[in-house]
Amino acid sequence: MKFEKIPMSRLNWLVLGIVLLLFCSQTVNCQRRGGRGRGRTKSRVQIGLPITGKYRDPESDQYYNHEHGAKITQASHFDYEYVLGHKIAFLCVATGTPRPEITWLKDGAELFQHPYMHVNEWRIGDDKIKSKIEIDPATQMDAGVYECVSDNMYSIDRRSFKTDFSIAFD
Repeated sequence: MKFEKIPMSRLNWLVLGIVLLLFCSQTVNCQRRGGRGRGRTKSRVQIGLPITGKYRDPESDQYYNHEHGAKITQASHFDYEYVLGHKIAFLCVATGTPRPEITWLKDGAELFQHPYMHVNEWRIGDDKIKSKIEIDPATQMDAGVYECVSDNMYSIDRRSFKTDFSIAFD
């Protein structure tokens, strides 16, 4: 089978553009996103809410509601807009017996320290831990969904923070 190259006229390009526009308007991935100013964008990552409540399975209910399990008692704001080039910081405080560990995630992947991001932890008493991450200076790549995950041998708790940036004009 031999294919011939067909020259595209302006009318053909216009028809192709309309077809693509109609197709894209019906799909989620092609929908137009507004500017990155003060508007909010739709996240494709599910925001992690506190793991609480009643569960159908008694073992799950006992695990997530264990009296000695890890519980986050204080956390940063849910939705955060930062200015490019400035510092951003997130705080997470958790309790549990034994003292829980805190792990930080960004868009589902574990975060590790690097020259522009520092993680500080303070152990308070026998059952409390405070963790703070600071990113300075913040860039466009720092936008996303951050999660604070607290866990010990009895349970896991988590909080998520959605971040987006804005540009400050002086």
